Amino acid sequence: MENNRPRVAIQGIRASFHEEAAFRYFGTDIQTVECNSFKQTFEALKNKQADYLVMAIENNIAGSILPNYSLLRSYNFPIVGEVYLPIQLHFLTLPGVKFEDLRYVISHPIALRQCIDFIDEYPHIKVVESNDTAACAKRVRDEQLTDTAAIANALAANLYELEIKERRIESNKKNFTRFLIFTTHENAKKVTANKASLCFQVSNEVGALAKVLNILAEQEINMSKIQSMPVLGKRNEYNFYLDIEWKNTDQYDKAIRQILNYTHNFNILGEYERYIDEVIY
Repeated sequence: MENNRPRVAIQGIRASFHEEAAFRYFGTDIQTVECNSFKQTFEALKNKQADYLVMAIENNIAGSILPNYSLLRSYNFPIVGEVYLPIQLHFLTLPGVKFEDLRYVISHPIALRQCIDFIDEYPHIKVVESNDTAACAKRVRDEQLTDTAAIANALAANLYELEIKERRIESNKKNFTRFLIFTTHENAKKVTANKASLCFQVSNEVGALAKVLNILAEQEINMSKIQSMPVLGKRNEYNFYLDIEWKNTDQYDKAIRQILNYTHNFNILGEYERYIDEVIY
């Protein structure tokens, strides 16, 4: 880590929601490593071009980002933290541009869908999908597009010197994304964990998964998420991804020992501190 500033790989460019999540977790004194895809972020970590990576894993409206579960399993870097980020979307233009001059609005398809009620109020503005919210804001600035608005966050507005024409235009104000923080095994520090992400398979028979869930209940372990994904190339076989939380470490250790008797290909993807933010909105 150069000058103690962590190098953090993100999908997208500066001022994207991934960088905003990185700022929320690490603070702003970081070196952002821009990557074109989620796979590239893992490659950056693997090739020592980054010390950490930040990856979105689920959104409370759009649901789980399923391809990212495959990535975290195949690269097998430890999860060392998580962060929840409110997704606040703004309508951005070059300074001084008037609404009646606008002909296009550009953003990521999911961001556009989340703002459809606002967009419908302006039928003369054509919707154009693009690959990244921050990149759209940058394009408006770089190309000096006086007929185009971008939908992005406040970070992008500040960085690319755009005017926030309308704030909080997302239809659902209770919109947030969960991001996972990864690092290399040698960088991972021992922490007082109260949350873990697990992955395992169970036999294809009646009650196999129920045995695991009953163990968690008996040891007073809270299961905050469960996700299944088919095992590639194998019929009727699934990987189960569980997020669990506990108050008593001894009960967690006991639960893990018991679960091992009823699972195969068991893997602890990470043990970390549960993210708590008393003011999300």
